[in-house]
Amino acid sequence: MRFDDDADLDTSEVKDVRSSRVPGGRATVGGGVIGLIALILGVLFGVGPDQLGLSSGGDEPVASSSSANQVNQTCRKGSDANTREDCRIVAVVNSVQDFWRSEYARRGGTYGSAATVLFSRRVATACGPASSAVGPFYCPGDRQVYLDLGFFEELRSTFGSTGGPFAQAYVVAHEYGHHVQNLMGTLSRAQDGRTGANSNAVRVELQADCYAGVWARHATATPDDRTGRPLLTRLTDEDIRDGLDAAAAVGDDRIQERFQGRVTPESWTHGSAQQRQQWFHQGYRTGDMAQCNTFR
Repeated sequence: MRFDDDADLDTSEVKDVRSSRVPGGRATVGGGVIGLIALILGVLFGVGPDQLGLSSGGDEPVASSSSANQVNQTCRKGSDANTREDCRIVAVVNSVQDFWRSEYARRGGTYGSAATVLFSRRVATACGPASSAVGPFYCPGDRQVYLDLGFFEELRSTFGSTGGPFAQAYVVAHEYGHHVQNLMGTLSRAQDGRTGANSNAVRVELQADCYAGVWARHATATPDDRTGRPLLTRLTDEDIRDGLDAAAAVGDDRIQERFQGRVTPESWTHGSAQQRQQWFHQGYRTGDMAQCNTFR
């Protein structure tokens, strides 16, 4: 996975608040590649949000402006994305949104952009205060993706993913899949309170995986708005395997087997490892968002 060294990164699409501190409180999360993984663990082990780090006992000071917005200072070119993790996320966000803007335009519509917020530990959102324990997520209330970069180490060490740059890109693209669902009015179908292998919650997550695959199919051919050249210049079969491996690692069955020693499909919220791989591959193979109808 490689980006155009000479491309200009658009840091306006990423808000860096990693040095900021926000008041604690119970987290409310919308969407997500792990979504409610910490709450799932709470159900499995009988612990509450306080013990999972989803709330805090007190306020913490807000960082000075000089210590925030690191990406604005360091993520200028595609070459930065090829050497720095945070800059890579900026480049992936740019690439994903370049694709969805072009796809919406091709279909006669207008894509409404969404920012990604890089945070550490806790963050305030329109969906409520959230902890990094819940993993990456999309908040429909403010139409923003939230990501603690420490999650990627957890993806490897806790969930058993092989990792790699494209595993990170898959996570980001999945969250933007939720944004597309929000724009299309389908994200709310997951809010009916039901769980299980055939629930709307699972179907929404699998569709977001499929949308991530659609972006991956077109990423190296989508011209960047600023240069007219694709921002992502190389995507290999090994990269796609890393993405598929990451999708499998966060399957409900894998998570349940790892943390409770048994699989209970009636409580699934995100789909099995096989389903998540299948739908990412469906999007990647067809390159057509119309082939991502998981609700049939």
